[in-house]
Amino acid sequence: MAVKIVRQPKKIALIGAPSSAAAFSAGSEKAPAALRAAGLEAKLQGVGYEVVDYGDCAPRLFANDDEHRRARNLTEIVAGLNDLKTRAELAVKSGALVLVLGGDCAQAIGLLTGARRYYKHVNLLWFDRDADLNTPASTPSGRIDGMVVAHIIGKGAPELVRFWSEAPLVREPDVTLCPCSSARRRPRIRSPLRYRCHRGGRLPRGERAWWGRIALRRCSRIIHGVCETQESAESRCGAVQSRQRSRRQRRKEAR
Repeated sequence: MAVKIVRQPKKIALIGAPSSAAAFSAGSEKAPAALRAAGLEAKLQGVGYEVVDYGDCAPRLFANDDEHRRARNLTEIVAGLNDLKTRAELAVKSGALVLVLGGDCAQAIGLLTGARRYYKHVNLLWFDRDADLNTPASTPSGRIDGMVVAHIIGKGAPELVRFWSEAPLVREPDVTLCPCSSARRRPRIRSPLRYRCHRGGRLPRGERAWWGRIALRRCSRIIHGVCETQESAESRCGAVQSRQRSRRQRRKEAR
């Protein structure tokens, strides 16, 4: 039976998804609690939104999982997505704007699955440092965080590709990628994916109207954006510095 959803544009459904199971390091699981402690709900209410809090999913934590180097922590990731999917379905059905506080990027799969229960097609705007189009066959790390978009469009580990019973979760023409790293350029692949590359994380002035038209074009939209916690940013920075020291050491030894 079809469910008629009445949109409530001044109501926000808040869900916490404290997970770092798909991430490159620990730390992102702390983000939902940090955002709540910073007064997010009060600030949303202060600008006129009614906020309904659906609580937090069970924490899913980072682990190396060296037994599965091509797709690490899949069991833990899927368990977390099942928890989020249930809450997302209720939130989407309420007609509110659903705001999921992650967590790693894989949480987008749980939210999209909740939306697909009621919408045949959804559009996805993906704001991230990277395009996240690796698969278990191409990944250098095995971290699902770098493969999320690939799984959303139906390419990758069966546990995630088939998490929604009908693959793909989102059709490629309905995905717009916006990687914000100046080092990332459009991949040389033939694909109907839309691609907008912005340096420094800022939209050029002429692009703002374009994004406005995209946001209003279709009836159901999911927007994914990444903001690193201090812990995960410091961990990544430490890993880069460690690699740089190793390179310098090798050069000295070669001399």
